[in-house]
Amino acid sequence: MYKDTEAIIENVFTLPVIQQEMPIITNRRPEWLKVKAPGGETYAHLKSMMRSKSLHTVCEEAKCPNISECWNAGTATFMILGDTCTRSCGFCAVKTGRPMQLDEHEPLHVAEAIQQMNLKHAVITSVNRDERADGGASIWAETINKVKELNPGLTIEVLIPDFKGKMENLQKVIDTRPDVLNHNTETVPSLYKKVRPQGKYHWTLSVLKECKSQGLRTKTGIMLGLGEEKTELLQVMQDLREVGVNVLTLGQYLQPTKNHLPVDRFVHPDEFNEYREIGLQMGFDIVESGPLVRSSYHAERHI
Repeated sequence: MYKDTEAIIENVFTLPVIQQEMPIITNRRPEWLKVKAPGGETYAHLKSMMRSKSLHTVCEEAKCPNISECWNAGTATFMILGDTCTRSCGFCAVKTGRPMQLDEHEPLHVAEAIQQMNLKHAVITSVNRDERADGGASIWAETINKVKELNPGLTIEVLIPDFKGKMENLQKVIDTRPDVLNHNTETVPSLYKKVRPQGKYHWTLSVLKECKSQGLRTKTGIMLGLGEEKTELLQVMQDLREVGVNVLTLGQYLQPTKNHLPVDRFVHPDEFNEYREIGLQMGFDIVESGPLVRSSYHAERHI
């Protein structure tokens, strides 16, 4: 493992130095970020099934650019604990405000939907429910256990909130032994106040460290293009390796609405490739790095 950021840069001697001017941000996205509008027979079927069971997917709520590709391949990321988040992160398209009462049938409905889709691998995430004493951890545990019960042989990735750094709540999820435990870092520490004001960088590291210490395969994701400096990003990557993270995803931040944080810059695909190589040199098992990469993209490959 590399001990500091300078050593990382010095040892990645095979990588070309990218000397591109920072693009002026306009409303026009570069060609490498353009995707087709969602559609297709399987897409329509999955959307109908989700509605019939009153289920939500982060694919829709977060306006993921890969939704058509993933849904037409028969995969989706289920979002539990309702569709309203108690936090107001500057980057996220998920609805915020006072959440509705929890649906006691949600764990069963998620498990049944996965069964009907005949999935071999499932991803489950959630909104934050900070108004609840356990942050929704008990519902998390119930959902994972029910999914396993109805779908023997299924592998599961969970993308969890930080539970405000409360280890007793996190433990409820750890005890279900998901195959991959994902908790997103999102950005560099200097940008936390504007990007995720109700989160804390040390909570993120604590969650990932605790999960790894109990033998889980861990994963995290970072958005680029929010104003982070390269040296900051490399230091965060090093911090993540030091707490044992196995899988890292890096993708371009895209402004979901005019009310969200603006894009600082569009990161060129070559720069994403550079970070992939650096991450592998650092010791991550897998680094998914590209403009359209999101946390759950190619998740079935991260077991």
